[in-house]
Amino acid sequence: MRQIIVLLAAGALTACATTTAEPGRVRTTEQVNRSGAMGVATSPLRDINLLRTKIPPILLEALEDPYAAPRPMSCAEIRAQIAPLDEALGPDMDQPKPRKGDEGLIAQGREFIGDEAMKMAVGAAQDLIPMRGWVRRLTGAERHDKLVRAAITAGGVRRGYLKGIGLAKGCKAPAAPTPYVGPPIKLRDPSTPKYPIR
Repeated sequence: MRQIIVLLAAGALTACATTTAEPGRVRTTEQVNRSGAMGVATSPLRDINLLRTKIPPILLEALEDPYAAPRPMSCAEIRAQIAPLDEALGPDMDQPKPRKGDEGLIAQGREFIGDEAMKMAVGAAQDLIPMRGWVRRLTGAERHDKLVRAAITAGGVRRGYLKGIGLAKGCKAPAAPTPYVGPPIKLRDPSTPKYPIR
């Protein structure tokens, strides 16, 4: 009874703090569980392997051979192979991200409370299944989650490999990494010690 009350209270708290997922983006079970009220509600179904994350074919291909050379080796082909990877994985590390400081303290506090409530709700939902770890292993949910994580990793490696080839060929973004345009990065003078000495 206590778990149901906690689950309902946390669901009410997180209703305003739910995040919408990017369509087409692959997410792990942990990410789905914490994505909102629907993720919390479907958490037990993921644990018994009734709901599964669909892995896009582009990530399965990357899992088979992440270092396959693009044919033909042109900037247009590299760009065409990177586009579905961006759709499946989300923005790459070289893409600009919104800064946390731009949203204000009240929004940051609301996000923090929503995140904590979401963690509590996910924990309560996962407690509904006794011996959850064994259930996940026996139903194949854990094995499928490992496959999803491996496919996401292989997709990231594939995208980095393709961008490296694009950079070597002199291609423009997105067929190559986006050049850094921020303030200059100060490098440490190699003649000075890294740590202070007497």
